[in-house]
Amino acid sequence: MKKHMKKLFLLLAMISLVAGMLMGCGGKKESTESSSSNVVKEEGETFIVGFDAEFPPYGYKDDNGEYVGFDLDLAEEVCKRNGWTLKKQPIDWDSKDMELKTGAIDCIWNGFTINGRESGYTWSKAYIDNSQVVIIKNGSGIEKLEDLAGKVVVVQADSSALAAFTGGDATEENIKLAESFADLQQVSDYNSAFLNLEAGSVDAICMDYGVAAYQIEARGDVFAMLDERVSSEQYGIGFKLGNTKLRDQVQTALDEMNEDGTLMKIAKAWGLDESVCLGDKGTDSAYLQDAEESDDSNLVATLIHVVEQLSSGMIATLIIFLCTLACSMPLGLLICTIRKSKFAVLQAIAKLYISIMRGTPLMLQLLVVFFGPYYIFGISVPASFRFYAVIIGFSMNYAAYFAEIFRAGIEGIPRGQYEAADVLGYSKGQTFWKIIFPQMVKRVLPPVTNEIITLVKDTSLAFALAYTEMFTLAKQVAAAQASIMPLFVAGIFYYLFNFLVAFLMGRLEAKLSYYE
Repeated sequence: MKKHMKKLFLLLAMISLVAGMLMGCGGKKESTESSSSNVVKEEGETFIVGFDAEFPPYGYKDDNGEYVGFDLDLAEEVCKRNGWTLKKQPIDWDSKDMELKTGAIDCIWNGFTINGRESGYTWSKAYIDNSQVVIIKNGSGIEKLEDLAGKVVVVQADSSALAAFTGGDATEENIKLAESFADLQQVSDYNSAFLNLEAGSVDAICMDYGVAAYQIEARGDVFAMLDERVSSEQYGIGFKLGNTKLRDQVQTALDEMNEDGTLMKIAKAWGLDESVCLGDKGTDSAYLQDAEESDDSNLVATLIHVVEQLSSGMIATLIIFLCTLACSMPLGLLICTIRKSKFAVLQAIAKLYISIMRGTPLMLQLLVVFFGPYYIFGISVPASFRFYAVIIGFSMNYAAYFAEIFRAGIEGIPRGQYEAADVLGYSKGQTFWKIIFPQMVKRVLPPVTNEIITLVKDTSLAFALAYTEMFTLAKQVAAAQASIMPLFVAGIFYYLFNFLVAFLMGRLEAKLSYYE
């Protein structure tokens, strides 16, 4: 045992050393990167625009499978005037800062709010005025913002709506309003938000006005928008800090488009002509503010702060893991028993269940468990059901895999064991639990260990139901801090967790190797 603990301690020391080297070099590299990335694009080069592909009318995939939207049309025209080739790059919104920092994209252009982010990017001039509005289901009885007290409100992760309630620039009125909510939940995209609202698991969505107007028109008269606004903001194009030359090339083309009427023509085509503000007073404040990126933070203090921020997510991940394990293994044994039943109907049901669980994505199964009661039976889904849906979905999925592992272990035991037990007068139940089951456990430990390790990593899929576990929280913190440190800490957590699982299962396997 002491030998294993020494190995674990040595591993932790090595990980800490690597982390220190990576983070210590980060600040030095940043100053050189900001200058080396400040380059002019020549004619014929590719201009890569990062955007959220689920954010209509600014950027989304249409019925023909093409990426379209107001911002993408603007980018297309800018590229045309500069002689560039446009590459439309869909990104995970939580990872947008890392995409930009690493050079995977040239800019973030997708209804990107300037307010509260002025010092985080090199900005174009603001070109769209926007507001954060509240969407409710018709007949909900919610008519004013104050009616949201005691209600469940959902926003997109790392969105302006979230910042309006919890950000550093949030007004006292909005902070008090958010405190009155029963819960402020986050989802990965607005389609999930509308699914939650329609199913009754949330009471309202807070989102951008342009997106809200598009969604309400597209979805019929099911939803309505409150007259009151939560906050107002401006959209701009975000470039990596210090990348002023590329920013100026894009801005020059936008100014030309504004002067010759092309910008307004594109805006009218998307129903956004009343929101255009390029050239208005005050729209160039962030454009004129060009800060250089630096990193003077203390590594140890930053690391401790990140761990504190992720602690609630770590607990959530552990709860999902333990509850799933406690439910799925007994359920898997039950399904295995049904699968081996002599009744053909029961066998067919078990086979079909296993086939569906193993043949469809776990994320889809989670969505079916949570939203199924509403869309199939018309039963509204309360917000409190979210956690239970996660456990039910995970348990049902992993039970199918465990069932097949258990079946393989049982069928691998020689037939002579059953015959010997019968000669000794054992009943079928005694034969299984006292003779077959212990041998089966010994045989299936390696594949069961693999499934358990996979479960640790799969807990991150809980965010499909807006349940915030550790990896989701790590992405949100990374996006807010524009740092890879939270993801690095999450990686260490997963590795150490799986290291512990593998160690304990290895010890158990060694104890059961009684022949050796």
